[in-house]
This record gives sequence, structure tokens and C-alpha cells, in this order.
Amino acid sequence: MVKKIPERKCMGCAGKFPKGELLRVVRSPEGEVSLDLAGKKNGRGVYICKNPDCFKKVRKGDKLSRSLEIKVPDELYDKIAELIEGGEG
Repeated sequence: MVKKIPERKCMGCAGKFPKGELLRVVRSPEGEVSLDLAGKKNGRGVYICKNPDCFKKVRKGDKLSRSLEIKVPDELYDKIAELIEGGEG
């Protein structure tokens, strides 16, 4: 039997990808927004693929803030941009 790989939807391009290929941003129950590289933090999470054009679309429309229902600081957007452009993550 083949093990099913969980897929998640990118909020920028709406493409479906294996969970491990995406970056997760999470809003904790306390209201803190952070990058969740391990994918294990509690809270409301949204996913972004590692395509720079997709991320630019998310940042321009401030889609993270709308999805997480809290203002996402520019520093977090900058950190995500570094990860995507650096090819890490």
C-alpha cells in the first residue's frame, strides 16, 4: 500500500503541493504570527509555495494578513522573501 502524502494549497497561486514543499505561516492562539518551518506549531496556518512570483503576489495583496485575520509585520514578509530567494527551507 502506498502512503498518501498530504497536500496543501498555496494561497498565492492556488496550486496543490506536498506539505513539505511549502512554507507555513501560523497565527498562534495568543495572536503571534510566525514562520513555521517544522510545520508543527499550533494555530491557524496558511501555506505559500517557494515560487518568487507567487510570493510577490501574496505580499502585494497582503494576503497573509487577510487570511490570518491579523496584521503580519513587514519583517516576517522579509524573512519569507529571504528563504524563497535563497533557495532554503
